[in-house]
Amino acid sequence: MTLVDQAIKDLKTRSPIEQNRIAKWLIEELKSDRKWEKSFAESEDLLEELADEALEEYKKGETTILDPEKL
Repeated sequence: MTLVDQAIKDLKTRSPIEQNRIAKWLIEELKSDRKWEKSFAESEDLLEELADEALEEYKKGETTILDPEKL
């Protein structure tokens, strides 16, 4: 049995109101995932350029190591 099958089996044991609440949440999460995937796909070239720029700055000694304890 897959995880999806297990989730659906569990969902069917819940009240219709709870089923709808969970379904709405899942639909919104899936929409959000698609939005982020699209955004990253559209900005892939820009992200690559920024990463290359950051790497060059690091190689030139123009960066500072951040200490999370001091943020």
